[in-house]
Amino acid sequence: MDYWQKQVADKPLYKDILWSRPETRHGAGKLLIAGGNIHGFANIGQAYQTAHESGIGTTHVLLPDAIKKTVGKLLENADFGPSTPSGSFGSEALGEFLVQSSWADGVLLAGDFGRNSETSILLEKYTQQYSGILTVTKDAVDYFYHLPTSILDRENTMLVVNLSQLQKLGTASKFETPFLLGMGLMLLVQALHEFSKLHRCIIVTKELDNIVVAHQGNISTTKLSDDKELWQVQVATKASVFWLQNPNKPFESITSSAIA
Repeated sequence: MDYWQKQVADKPLYKDILWSRPETRHGAGKLLIAGGNIHGFANIGQAYQTAHESGIGTTHVLLPDAIKKTVGKLLENADFGPSTPSGSFGSEALGEFLVQSSWADGVLLAGDFGRNSETSILLEKYTQQYSGILTVTKDAVDYFYHLPTSILDRENTMLVVNLSQLQKLGTASKFETPFLLGMGLMLLVQALHEFSKLHRCIIVTKELDNIVVAHQGNISTTKLSDDKELWQVQVATKASVFWLQNPNKPFESITSSAIA
């Protein structure tokens, strides 16, 4: 399988990506992290911390205004958009999303969006109108099962999903090979090879202690030395930072982020 490249910590596949990282914050890019609801914003906090640990230049955070008093000054560079009575982002937050995105080099929908029909409308319209680098993970992915091609076929898009979410996306898009929990690394790689040739987005997932990246039929797997159960936000954030710093090399930069 010449489309499958394997990476381990001491043998990076793309050394130039790791060696040519920005030396100053000024040239290290701008990331917008969006998500949260009145019942929680832990994923946003984790993404914010991981972004700075990963070498981002500047980070802004966009949260629903229902939690403005709760957040207070916990997060620097925090902005707020209109929320629903239940405390999630409302559809009227679209303007704030687009304004904040115009500042950023890349956007991370980091999760904790909750379950709300207005939020669904917001995310659907936003992903249609914003054309830049976009990473979608955690429960933000769940909003697109009803119209999977809107996110799977969007350019400049990375989906960082667990195997259950990948299974649901595959079923919703009528992919002929089911993604099964516990299918094993080899079968997963073979299925993602075919799946990623059909869709424009980049898929990142995890099988046991391997991070798997799939794009345009190409697959990389990275053996993790420290297997963490809670991995999605951290992996999504690091991959977002590396990608926006290397916008013309998505597969190479995202693969490299797995060992950074």
